[in-house]
Order: sequence, then structure tokens, then C-alpha cells
Amino acid sequence: MKRSLRLTTLALALGGASAYAQPVTAPITKANRSALDQQFRERVAKLTQERVGLTDAQMARLDQSNSRFAPQLSLVAEQERETRRQLRLEMTSGGQPNQQHVSELLDASLRLQKQRIAIVEAEQKELAGFMTPVQRARYIALQQQFRRRAQELSGQNGAQKSGMGLQQRGRPGLKKRP
Repeated sequence: MKRSLRLTTLALALGGASAYAQPVTAPITKANRSALDQQFRERVAKLTQERVGLTDAQMARLDQSNSRFAPQLSLVAEQERETRRQLRLEMTSGGQPNQQHVSELLDASLRLQKQRIAIVEAEQKELAGFMTPVQRARYIALQQQFRRRAQELSGQNGAQKSGMGLQQRGRPGLKKRP
């Protein structure tokens, strides 16, 4: 379900959907999920090829590279989110936070950041084998744009679900003090 929400969110971002667009009313079913996934992948590939300026051969190599590195990056990102969630829980649980547990979580967070950087470095080294530096820079910027837009849309979905407007939301993970 989370994957479907992320794909739908990113698809809206890629389609240039307005921040005030009406919500999609048709539910995502197993029957249309694969079709939506395929449409999404095709749209991302087309935008990437156009904006980065890649040939068909470069796109094929990029697809291979993404198949290799994306699962690793996703796993590390999930582990980082879980570590942050545990740290937030430990720090806001009401009583005195467990010093040892907080220390372990901070160490784990740093370890995961180093792991993510190592994966990104390996990915960039591979991309340098078939992309120009300008293409790599454009690709990085495009990835950041996709992530930022997905986060914006995800934040809007969270605000809509909780009944709060965007102006009422504070920084995520921080509690407002009275």
C-alpha cells in the first residue's frame, strides 16, 4: 500500500499536478497496479532521457545501474527512517531517555549515513562510465526534484488526512511547546 501511495504521489509530481488538484477517487487495485507501475516507469524514463539528454544506449545502462543500486538505497533509507523513529520515540517517551539506547541509535544513524554515501559513490562511479559530468549533474538535479516534489505531495496528503491545512503544520518530528 505504501508503495502504491509513493508511486501515485510521484506520478502526480511528474505530471505537473497542481498543489490544489482534486484527489484521485478511483482506488488502486491489484488489477490496475501493474499498469500504473508501467505507466509511471515509462513516464520517468521519458522525462529522464529528455531532461538529462541520454541516448537509448545510455538509458539501457542507466536502467541496469538503477536495478543494481536502487534496492540497496531503499533498504538503507528504510533503516534510516526506522532509526530516526526509534530515536524520536526514545527522546519523547515522557521519562528520562535511556542514554545507552540513544547512543546506540546515534551510532547506527551515522553508520547508515556512511553506508548510503558509499552506495551513492559507487553508483556515481558507475554512471561516470557512460554519462558525461554534465549529464550526471542533470541526473542528480532531476532526482532531487522528484524527491522534493514527492515529499511536498506526501506532506499535503498527511495534512489532508489529519484535517490540518499546510499552514498549520509544524516541522515534522518536532512537538510544539506551549
